Amino acid sequence: MNSRALSISAASLYDIQTGWTRPIEHAWSMIAKDHAAVFGQAAEQGNAASIVVRYAQKEDGCPEWPEAFSFRFSGSDATPVLHIVGRDELGIIYGLLHYSRYVLGVDPFWFWAELPPVRQDSILLPAENVDSLRPKVRYRGWFVNDEVCLIGWKEQYPPGEEVWQPVFEALLRCGGNMVIPGTDLPRTGIHHSLAVDMGLWITHHHAEPLGAEMFLRAFPGKQASYKEYPELFEQLWREAIQHQKDEKVLWVLSFRGQGDKPFWENDPGFDTPAKRGALISSVVRKQYAMVSEASPAPVCCMAMYGEIAELYKQGHIEVPPGVIKIWADNGYGKMVSRRHGNLNLRVPALPSAGDDGKNGVYYHVTFHDLQASNHLTMFPAPAALITDELDQAFTACADEYLLVNSGNILPHLYTLDLVAEQWAAGTANREQQLKAFIGRYYSQQHTEIAGLYRSYPECTIAYGPNPDDRAGEEFYHHPARQIMGHWLRGQTAGDERLQWAAGTGTFLEQVRWFREQAEAAAPGWEALRRQCLQVMETLPEDEQRRLNNQLLVQIELHLSGCRGLASICRAYEAYSGNHYPLAFIHASHAVWNYGEGKAALERAEHGRWKHFYRADWLTNIDNTTQHADTVRRFVRIQGDSPDMFLWYKEYLMPETEKHIYLENTHRNPLSDDDLARRLETVILQNS
Repeated sequence: MNSRALSISAASLYDIQTGWTRPIEHAWSMIAKDHAAVFGQAAEQGNAASIVVRYAQKEDGCPEWPEAFSFRFSGSDATPVLHIVGRDELGIIYGLLHYSRYVLGVDPFWFWAELPPVRQDSILLPAENVDSLRPKVRYRGWFVNDEVCLIGWKEQYPPGEEVWQPVFEALLRCGGNMVIPGTDLPRTGIHHSLAVDMGLWITHHHAEPLGAEMFLRAFPGKQASYKEYPELFEQLWREAIQHQKDEKVLWVLSFRGQGDKPFWENDPGFDTPAKRGALISSVVRKQYAMVSEASPAPVCCMAMYGEIAELYKQGHIEVPPGVIKIWADNGYGKMVSRRHGNLNLRVPALPSAGDDGKNGVYYHVTFHDLQASNHLTMFPAPAALITDELDQAFTACADEYLLVNSGNILPHLYTLDLVAEQWAAGTANREQQLKAFIGRYYSQQHTEIAGLYRSYPECTIAYGPNPDDRAGEEFYHHPARQIMGHWLRGQTAGDERLQWAAGTGTFLEQVRWFREQAEAAAPGWEALRRQCLQVMETLPEDEQRRLNNQLLVQIELHLSGCRGLASICRAYEAYSGNHYPLAFIHASHAVWNYGEGKAALERAEHGRWKHFYRADWLTNIDNTTQHADTVRRFVRIQGDSPDMFLWYKEYLMPETEKHIYLENTHRNPLSDDDLARRLETVILQNS
């Protein structure tokens, strides 16, 4: 048995023998920061180092696959030396980050979970060799998509290094190696160059093939038709290739229309599947040839997304040999085609048996779709859906590539951690991962906190028959705003935009359906909130903040959303029966309930998270609250106009005053809030 051990302390020196590329510089800055956080003293470099960082040599026996690393030891029993050796640049980075996590004790999400490492005087590291395990997925990473919270967090736009560096660092610490760094941000931003500088592979949104500028942005006023302007499209592709040809890029080959929709909406002459498939195939071949000419042995992929997957399965699209086909879930974690409006075909979205070539997956743990998605809150279905779907994808050989929609990072640490385990090992034990996740962030109440996480998806609204038909917080906002708009436009026929959930009945029937869902779910969220608050009472202050930021705020968004949606639906039902004061009261409750969701976000905006949620432009609680406020003002005008005094006189004024008051002494109408609260004590108590 090897009894040698290396003592690592503040005085331990590092010797970086790899040369100083930008990715190595960034990796060293992480280690230096981690060393200082653990030992209270800045890390230093020197020749007589106890930790040596270098590229692997033949005699090291380092695994030979890309990105592999090993720990090897030299020196005497009394003074062993740790050699962190890597097969390539990312191997060096992952070796250093393995040292950070398992020797220094720095959590992959230390920044996002506000979890500094434990301060220590010294660490005793057994001098035992370590070899990295080969990840299941070759290319694995995040699409930082719909990232409005990251965009609005700081004053600078586009966001600067203080926003992007913690994102890319967390991705690397989770073993990720590729990223789409944001969505349609100005190209003057640092997001792309910083990701490259930190050693990550860059890949592209399927609506921006090769990472090129959007056609209509580059050529405003021209029709976005490849048939009419092939040379202009190719100019944009060529410029993108030239800009990135010296970087590590997974080139996305694709052809969709402007604004991420089928191209034939801009070019209606392509009116058959055969014509559409033929053009996409020819464009992809052209893109592939252009990339191959500029970059030797390029890594290329093609998104089997939406209409492209359908055309491919119908045999209308040809994919060049060696190109990775990327299959997407429906936004709710199921590997089927996504819902478009009311159309939900649920066509399986995985390669068919016998499909040749390499395949991969684009997977959502967060989504934004103007219907029922989870943007500010966690994945709404049980974790088993994630692991089972990815298991099936890997079984279907879609394991070359896994791109995870990571959204704003902060609300999604649990599911991002789960997927990182799966892309590394090929499978994930959900219970073990949950227990380990909770154990990393909390010193006590592990069983109770794990129970909260298990109960969370049980509380989400099941709005359809499928296991993935579970509602995120946007369910309480986008349909609610549609309901309010439909109402105030005076429309009583069913709203087509609500049929995906509430069916094809009358508008009143649709509204009643949404109310019933919200009212049925609210008690579960109320109970879960009470349980979470009880657990928080026993935790240290820093862990209380963590549980609030990671879970309680999400529970409160669901609870306030359920109450707000139910209230606005009750308001319409009362209004449709000409019960205007009652409708006004319920609309006021909608304002107050949605306001509770806003207050929950504001309570989470402390310390480094100040202003984190101020750019809530997608779920947009402020917008919903303003809609509800407009509704109650509208309703009050129906029965309390023009002087906003009639309801006060009818319901609140003492009988003895009604017949003798002088109008010139009663000209200060109550505010909406005050009137609603006072009416409620009379009308609801007497109903």
